[in-house]
Amino acid sequence: MSAAAGFVGAVGDTPLIRLRRMSEETGCEILGKAEFMNPGGSVKDRAAVAIVADAERRGRLTAGGIVVEGTAGNTGIGLAHVCNARGYRCIIVMPDNQSPEKYRLLEMLGAEVHRVPVVPYSNPNQYQRVAQRLAASLPGAIWSNQFDNTANRATHATTTGPEIWAQTEGRIDAFVAATGTGGTLAGVAQFLKSQRQAVRCVLADPPGSALYEYFRSGTLKATGTGSITEGIGIARITANLAGAPVDAAVHVPDAETVQCVYRLLYEEGLFLGSTSGVNVAAALQVARQLGPGHTVVTMLCDGGAKYQSRLFNRAWLEEKGLGACAPPPAPDTPVSLATTLVA
Repeated sequence: MSAAAGFVGAVGDTPLIRLRRMSEETGCEILGKAEFMNPGGSVKDRAAVAIVADAERRGRLTAGGIVVEGTAGNTGIGLAHVCNARGYRCIIVMPDNQSPEKYRLLEMLGAEVHRVPVVPYSNPNQYQRVAQRLAASLPGAIWSNQFDNTANRATHATTTGPEIWAQTEGRIDAFVAATGTGGTLAGVAQFLKSQRQAVRCVLADPPGSALYEYFRSGTLKATGTGSITEGIGIARITANLAGAPVDAAVHVPDAETVQCVYRLLYEEGLFLGSTSGVNVAAALQVARQLGPGHTVVTMLCDGGAKYQSRLFNRAWLEEKGLGACAPPPAPDTPVSLATTLVA
């Protein structure tokens, strides 16, 4: 009999999915790592498991302890699952501009959720800093610190990267990923470069983030004024991202993100979130730069259900000036079943 050891044992070993239509149009193999198939629904399950396991090994987290994190959602969801499985209390601090579905899901999972106003990282009331202070004030609590806790990067170097290498049989020309904490991009790039230095590792960046310009010129300067994406695009170099072997960066406008999200849904049958849209749009850019005959791998980070009220809401998209990027709504007059039912 073969069985995973609970939630923790079920994280990882996700399949690699060929995106058929996009591969055909570019002449490249465009492959997506199906991280939405992790048991908590996102790539952040990997970081959550690694951070908790590392704290346990170090004796920082003991029976009945508390895990506190500042997150845009997915790491918090992963941590809530892990805390339930391992017997810890979970407290999540989130910026107040995330999709409503994320707050509800976290509360359903039993996490204590605190929403705080969106302010710059330099502000002491920024959500990560609030989480740090809250953890320090609670006996038996740890601040998981996903942005600067390098257990995050390490788990991608020891799991995600090797999985991609094995699944492609080493035939990979480029790896493309957006970054929030930097853990996924840095860890996977670290491993792939250790296997073959020529693998091109590319950062995908949404509007409002400073990383695109940083990896082009060395200057942290925002490109654009903001994005509809959640949880990616930052204005600093985290400990996880520092020293990452990134070869290039591509900028992905929101219009391309939305187009790719809906292409994934209606061409590939994949109901995914906005970060997956950014990643696939960037993979298309990289594939066109490389030319036909190359293999490009990216991350399909999480499912679309957490974004129904926004990304999959035509009225919301139209408010953002992005209504034209999504397919037209269903016909006003549905097909009638009357004659079929009579027959």
